[in-house]
Amino acid sequence: MPQDAYRNSATPGLLALVPAASLSSPQRDAASAFDCQSCGACCSYSAEWPRFSTEDDAQLDRIPEKYVAADLSGMRCEGVRCSALSGEIGKSTACGIYELRPDVCRACMPGDAECLMARRAIGLPV
Repeated sequence: MPQDAYRNSATPGLLALVPAASLSSPQRDAASAFDCQSCGACCSYSAEWPRFSTEDDAQLDRIPEKYVAADLSGMRCEGVRCSALSGEIGKSTACGIYELRPDVCRACMPGDAECLMARRAIGLPV
């Protein structure tokens, strides 16, 4: 990992591999305020959200079949919650396929529009 990478040593999360130099000050502030591993809102707000769109076949083949929707369009959900998400929303969560997660999941960043929309939808502070 690059030495200048942002990392919350207690709970490494979504930004663990993002070089700190690439984050603006507001992004760094949002990353601190919205810790993914104590949230999980983006993974539990809509069965329509975790859709595959830009992944190539090799990326998709690495995702375990038990986590892929029957129609192969995205991640399998239990209600509105991604089946790869474990833990309690708003307290402590983790992605069961973090290293293999689809591009849409990689694109969602703490404090961005999608993050805030998901947090609002499930009643977490924004």
